Formats: sequence, C-alpha cells, structure tokens
Amino acid sequence: MDKRLGERTVRFKNGVYIKGCASIVEKTEEKGPFGEYFDVVMSDDLWEEESWEKTERKMFRTAVDIASAKAGVELKDIRYLLGGDLLNQIISASFSARDLSLPFIGLYGACSTMSESLMIGGMLIDGGFADWVACATSSHFATAERQYRFPLELGTPKTPTSQRTVTGAGACILAESGERNDPKVTMCTAGKVIDFGVKDANNMGAAMAPAAAETLITHFEETDRKPEDYDMIITGDLGTFGSEVLKDLMKDRNIRIDDNYRDCGADIYRGLKDIKCGGSGCGCGAVMLSAYYIRKMMEGEISRILFTATGALLSPTSSQQGESIPSIAHAVAIEREGE
Repeated sequence: MDKRLGERTVRFKNGVYIKGCASIVEKTEEKGPFGEYFDVVMSDDLWEEESWEKTERKMFRTAVDIASAKAGVELKDIRYLLGGDLLNQIISASFSARDLSLPFIGLYGACSTMSESLMIGGMLIDGGFADWVACATSSHFATAERQYRFPLELGTPKTPTSQRTVTGAGACILAESGERNDPKVTMCTAGKVIDFGVKDANNMGAAMAPAAAETLITHFEETDRKPEDYDMIITGDLGTFGSEVLKDLMKDRNIRIDDNYRDCGADIYRGLKDIKCGGSGCGCGAVMLSAYYIRKMMEGEISRILFTATGALLSPTSSQQGESIPSIAHAVAIEREGE
C-alpha cells in the first residue's frame, strides 16, 4: 500500500505520461486571451451538423482523434476511453465511444470530469492494466442551456453571478512510457461530495468553491506539500466570483494560494465584456489544460501544476424540486522532470 498517502491521495510509482493533447472550441472562446492555443476553432456552433447535440459529439470524437495522432498511437491500440459530458446519459461521450469503437468507461463528475478521468486513467496505467488511455470531456453552450436552464430562443437575461458554458472539447492521451521531459501524472487526491446549501443554479462558483477548498486542503495535508511547491494551482471553472470564494476559504485555514493560483473559467473569457463571471462546463478546464498548460509544460516553461477541476452535481429535476447543489473536486498533480 505504499502508493497511498493518507486516506484519499495516491502516488503513482510507475510512469503515467501525457503524450498528446487536443482542444476544440468555438469562435467565442477564440476571442479570449488564449485563442491562439486551441487546435481547432469551429466555424460556428453547429459545425455542419443538424443539432447542437450532434455537434458536441463531433467535438468529443475529433478531440480524441487529434490527441491520438499527436501522441503517435493508433485508436486500435488505446485500451480504454474515459470520459463524460454534461448531457443526460452522457450522450456526447457514449455516442462518440460508439463511433470510435473503443472500450469505454463513462464518467460523470459534471465539470470535474477531466480531472476525474486523468485520476482513473493514471490508476489504470500505474496498476499495469493499460498501456494507453484516452481521457476526454466536452460541453456546448447551447446544449447546456437547453438542458439546465432555458431555451436560447427565450433570450433569458443572465444574473451577475452566472457563467457561460464553454463550447469546447479536450482530450489527453496517457501512456505507460515516455520521454524524460514529457509531463507526468504523479499524484491524485480524490474529492468528497461537499454541500454548503447553495441552491442558486446561476451561482455555480459559490456552490463548487467549498469542494475545491476541501480537496486542496486534503492534498496539502496528505502529501506534506505547500501551495508554493507548485508553479501553478489551477481550478477548472469556479469563475471570477467562485475563485474569490475559494481564496477566502483557504485563507480561513491559513493557506494562501493567491500568488500562483489560476482558474480556467475566470481566464478563458477574460476581457470579454459581455460575459459576466467567466466560463464553466466540462470543456472549460479540459481545453485550457490541453491547449495551454500542458503545452507550456512540454515547452519547459512550467514544471509542476496541481489541476483541480470542480463539478456541480445537480440536475434539472433536483433544481426544480428545490434541492441544494452538492459539488466535488479532484486534484491531479502533473510534473515535468526536464532534461
């Protein structure tokens, strides 16, 4: 059991290398400060498909194809596809798995699914059960609006704390062997479901921030690491408001993350005046990790990150019945050893 650090943290002893990543977004995401880093920018939100749901499947499937090509592995050699999305029955991931004809483990952690897939994929490889694993997630602004809130045709105004669901798909290919300077998944801390009683579905950041804080605190306690041991601590989609809540919660425990903390949701639309509190969705952290952070690690500009995607575990039914929003966060340490 020497791979266990405390109750919830696992340290991988064998190599778990990130060999290829891919990201797909739409034009709104391209307008933000990271537009130059994405692999594919769709021509519009339908991308030559008949519905937004079919578009999201195409995004998911294409991201896996591109990431596999970058990793230099054929699809037939990938042992497992791990992934999910926000739609009922995770149809974007499962229909894509049908088309890709890969052994599929469907995951639902809401917007935490990218870190969840990396965590489980790392366990499969470190345990000797697979040599190649694909991890992927997707979300689409229009499909999420249709499912969780209101049809776009209604033109419903947004609240000050609302976030825009990112239209994006991200994929990472994990392998049991790699070069010395390839990013490695080295540790992961599984989250617990945390519920602070927030009921406002337009304030996801406040609902998810306590889960992020609980997981980060657990990670630091069980690994004996401090925030400064990471070049960057990255959350998936707390947005501008949720990010401030997280920093305050960490300060309450005498842990300061201000100097090296970033949130993908707060950053992806930064500077776009018509988007209130930033981005959200499975695709938010996935495209930022795949397009920007892993690229910067491969280029040697970043050596160690702690990627902590967060997920709000609500459904339209639970919201309509007045339930609160339970949330979860999983932390994944990714490191580059260098030459």
